[in-house]
Amino acid sequence: MTDLSSPDSAKVIVIGMGLSPNDLTARHLDIIRGADILIGGKRHLACFKDHSGIQKAITRDIPELTDFIGRHYKTHQVVVLASGDPLLFGIGSTIINALGPDHVEIHPNISSVAAAFARIKEPWQDARLISLHGKQSENGLLTAATESPLVAVLTDPIRNPAWIAALLLRHQFHRINLCVLEQLGTPSEKVSWHSPEEAAEKTFSEPNIVVLKRTSVTQTLPGLHLGMPDDAYDHENGLITKAEIRAISLAKLKLLPHHVLWDLGAGSGSIGIEASLLAPLGRIVAIEKHPQRIRNIECNQLRHGVRNMEIRQAILPDGLQDLPAPDRIFIGGGGRKLETIIRSAAGYLKPGGILVLNTVLMDNLTVALTTLKELGFSTETVQIQVSRGKDMPWSQRFEAQNPVWIITGIIQR
Repeated sequence: MTDLSSPDSAKVIVIGMGLSPNDLTARHLDIIRGADILIGGKRHLACFKDHSGIQKAITRDIPELTDFIGRHYKTHQVVVLASGDPLLFGIGSTIINALGPDHVEIHPNISSVAAAFARIKEPWQDARLISLHGKQSENGLLTAATESPLVAVLTDPIRNPAWIAALLLRHQFHRINLCVLEQLGTPSEKVSWHSPEEAAEKTFSEPNIVVLKRTSVTQTLPGLHLGMPDDAYDHENGLITKAEIRAISLAKLKLLPHHVLWDLGAGSGSIGIEASLLAPLGRIVAIEKHPQRIRNIECNQLRHGVRNMEIRQAILPDGLQDLPAPDRIFIGGGGRKLETIIRSAAGYLKPGGILVLNTVLMDNLTVALTTLKELGFSTETVQIQVSRGKDMPWSQRFEAQNPVWIITGIIQR
């Protein structure tokens, strides 16, 4: 038992259990036997039913736990049992933050991540690690899966392997496999590989860990290009600049590699995302007012690996004053405020800048042309109507889409 004659020297001892009690060393067991108070999860405490000290189970009330430890560790030897390695998304950091590093002693052990890679015989020094324990980490997981060919994911009962697989499918990560490692270190241990389609339909036992591995050296997503299909983007109720209109609008913007583009009323962000191909050294600023559409833009940005896009939520024409001055402006809508938006945005445009606007409304066509001419722009207008082929039982027919006016304004000042 540790000498507690000096309260300032007292320490809480946190011991990693590894995968099971079989991973505990003789020293670990001596420390546990000498504890006055033994704290751990119920399954950890169940391994020490004959322990003579006080036992306290860890619950969701972590503040109550750290308060309890703080009241007792200076007069009693407190030992905390943790899963795996206490400092890998574990209770160790919580106790250190509560008591200070001088009052905590950590004994690491095998983590579930190290064990998982050992089971599948994969070196993991370059792997990414994501924890979903009680967190909303969709974006972090998608970013890791985009950037790294090997990702370890710590799951929880809700964000489980099937949830992960469904998320990957929703964002078109098809060339990737999931290894699900269930109940590591127990007699019921199971290791299995699945495609996202297979894993999304299965139920797996708890606890488990998932390893994502690309099935080829190429990107998990189709390469970003101009005129991506509409289903390559998350969007709300069809509110997306259609592929053919998008490609022509980007051509009218005449972007150069260093340009700053404002995408106003960004919707799904498709214009700004594809513009990043043409302005890789510049900046894209996407402005949208609706929270759900903001989330769509964020997902699309991560999905396609766009690094030079900034997303802002604002109700136009507000939110423009502190942005970098634009070389190009794209307006994808505007509704009844179109004239106000054009007048406000045009005032920020650099000399020789270009503003491109899409509208399907005749009234807004008139508003846009009149306003741009009053502001000194030279204008060009084209109407585009796309018809898409639809399969019939023995041939094809063409289905007409809404006609769209694409208005280009070039500032003369």
